[in-house]
Amino acid sequence: MRRLVVFLAAAATMSCAAAPAAPNPTGHPLMPLYDAAGVERVCADGIARAQKAIADMGARRGPGAIFGEWNRLAIQMEDVLNPVYLLANVSPDKAVRDAAEPCLQKFTTLGTDLFQDEKLFARVSAAAPANPHQAKLKKDLMEGFEDSGVALPPEKRARAKAIFEKLEELRQAFDRNIRDDPTRVKFTPEEMEGLPEGYLKGRKRDADGNYVLGLDYPSYFPFLQNARREEPRRRYYIAKLNEGGAQNLDVLHEIFKLRQELAGLYGMPSYAQYALRRRMVETPEVVNRFLADVKTAVTALEIREVEELRVEKSKDLATPLADTKIHRWDTSYYAEKVRRERFSVDQEKLRRYFPTDKAVDYTLRVSQTLYGVKFKESKVAAWHDDVRYFDVIDAKTGRFISGFYLDLFPREGKFNHAAAFPIRGASRLAGRTPLAALVTNFNREGLNHDELETLMHEFGHVLHGVLSRVDYNPQAGTSVKGDFVEAPSQMFEEWARREQPLALFKAVCPDCPQLTHEDIGRLEAARRYGQGIRYARQWLYAAFDMALATDPQPPLALWKKLESATPLGFEEGTSFPSSFSHIANQYAAGYYGYMWSEVLALDMLTPFKANMLDPKVGARYLDTILSQGGQQEEMAMVRKFLGRNPSSDAFFAEITGKR
Repeated sequence: MRRLVVFLAAAATMSCAAAPAAPNPTGHPLMPLYDAAGVERVCADGIARAQKAIADMGARRGPGAIFGEWNRLAIQMEDVLNPVYLLANVSPDKAVRDAAEPCLQKFTTLGTDLFQDEKLFARVSAAAPANPHQAKLKKDLMEGFEDSGVALPPEKRARAKAIFEKLEELRQAFDRNIRDDPTRVKFTPEEMEGLPEGYLKGRKRDADGNYVLGLDYPSYFPFLQNARREEPRRRYYIAKLNEGGAQNLDVLHEIFKLRQELAGLYGMPSYAQYALRRRMVETPEVVNRFLADVKTAVTALEIREVEELRVEKSKDLATPLADTKIHRWDTSYYAEKVRRERFSVDQEKLRRYFPTDKAVDYTLRVSQTLYGVKFKESKVAAWHDDVRYFDVIDAKTGRFISGFYLDLFPREGKFNHAAAFPIRGASRLAGRTPLAALVTNFNREGLNHDELETLMHEFGHVLHGVLSRVDYNPQAGTSVKGDFVEAPSQMFEEWARREQPLALFKAVCPDCPQLTHEDIGRLEAARRYGQGIRYARQWLYAAFDMALATDPQPPLALWKKLESATPLGFEEGTSFPSSFSHIANQYAAGYYGYMWSEVLALDMLTPFKANMLDPKVGARYLDTILSQGGQQEEMAMVRKFLGRNPSSDAFFAEITGKR
């Protein structure tokens, strides 16, 4: 919710008093570690201290130094909330995860109380900003107050608060149902035909020798891409597409009904209008026109690609084309088959080129080259033995800038996607350095090229946080509009695709096989293949989200209607909305933002085209975009970096496979 973003850095895109002592060889702020009782204690103490600070702020007359006071309050609250939020997603101890959830609920209540406080509203309203950063902070705070209902009549204000609290409770339930889903799928050794040896190695097997696979990405995606037999692919696909369970359909429906009611309290016809007025697009009409343009651009290509895959399946199975149907569990397998045969690209074989630790080294090397920093790894106490920690240091001065953690591998009870989590947001006025965590679920042995892009993408979010140099903590890092937040990370994916930066891989792994000029050309051609299917799917996700945010209705029935109208149709027995956590969380009425951000991301690449490793362009990008967080308007930052208005030409070339 916007009202929370303006005083805390956004959660997973999203240091504490009385934290337990732990070895700290860095001498810099680290993530506090708590057991379940510790979470409860720090939460109770944090809430009490924040309530006192809010009361003290409200007792003061006139605007005074309200922006500085708000900055201190935001830091005080962030120091409790962000570590607890991270532990809720990564702690191996279920008791810790369970203890974190009521704490997050209490902070939701506190955030609503804060932004419904009439005395603080009056102080912020009366404040005269002394500089542009204060002016932007005042604007953000005023929007937070408005969105929380400070100006609503008492009954509506109370109802808004109840809705915010219930939405947080439902969000937690939705995520918990996915994170703790116990589903396992069994396959006989014969059903694993086509899976590479590296995949099979170390996979769990039962007493009868069957493979037992969970719903984690490193298990699921390679299986869909490589499993030779259709029936096992179908079974795994249906299991994955029911992740979160039927209970999440009811949760999601209730979430959107409550959002609609919230919009109604403000006299607005839909949650889409309520949410989008705070984003770059400003109105649902702009989103709908954009999505219509995307659909027009990709529809013919999607139809052609689906037909190509159907022909491929017909040849593979020696069945008459007229009798051959391509299913959704077939697309990854046959698309990979086409890529191997047409472009000589085998994603599984690429794992030899990108060992996971060396892929991390490569990502760090590119970042160091562009942004004038160095990364120093230190062994520190963390929430799991797999976790690594790095200091970020200014390469010229040796000055400590920030720090980050890497938690890369899957385990039971862990957040099962990929995301960057802010732990501490920057504030130059408070002398505060940032801290973040990158959480993924990668193969330990090596990454395929898609996963290398994911690593670069998510580390782009980390850089946005740890290189932030904002004055005020509420504007730190990824505290930007939801339809811009993905742009820096989407742009960083390009360094996984281009020959010049990829040559650095030899420096971090001399013994790794190296991609040749021809290899990279084939890899890029293979990546472009399937863009119609890929972006038509993105359109479908965004259209589904906008439909729910405009007119709440039972999610599965709506999804079935929309998906049935696509060339691949709807697969009976699946329930994709059960695991669509993006729209249960911060991307509600905002999933279009992935593509909207990509318009800006691909255009912002323009200054790098002559030299992808140019430190001068990197420094300018750091100064105008990454370091600025949300203390300037997003479009103003983009225009300043480009020296012109942005263009969508590169995006539409990308989604049609022509870039």
